[in-house]
Amino acid sequence: MINKVTLIGNLGGDPEIRHLENGAAVGRFSVATNESYKDKDGNWQTLTEWHNVVVWRELAERAEKQLKKGMMVYVEGKISYRKYAGQDGAERHVTDIVANTFRLLEKREGSGDSRFPASEPSGRNQEASAMPTTADVATEANGDDLPF
Repeated sequence: MINKVTLIGNLGGDPEIRHLENGAAVGRFSVATNESYKDKDGNWQTLTEWHNVVVWRELAERAEKQLKKGMMVYVEGKISYRKYAGQDGAERHVTDIVANTFRLLEKREGSGDSRFPASEPSGRNQEASAMPTTADVATEANGDDLPF
């Protein structure tokens, strides 16, 4: 079975980081993804979806240092559902993306013209550094411009 989510979007705000009693860091931030489509009148419409992202331990500390509101980010993780009782006693349902990696998709000062940073500080998930761009995917698709 597979539970895998990949998002590319913009941060809705700076990550909020807190530390649990055992010292583990946990961070939360939102990511907005956009989908464009033509409506029945032929006009382009944009649908924005907001995703709640949770990061743990070293990834939370890295998010606190590197991520800022508005940045474009690649997030990979799993979808998680939870429920809790609100202050009014009503049951609430929340969907989170528990990230196991993220990557900035904007050039940093002094990193050249690349959209991707030269290296990822974390030693985890090095295969993400070889992630193709949309243009790479399009040209590999038997010479046509379709990314699938």
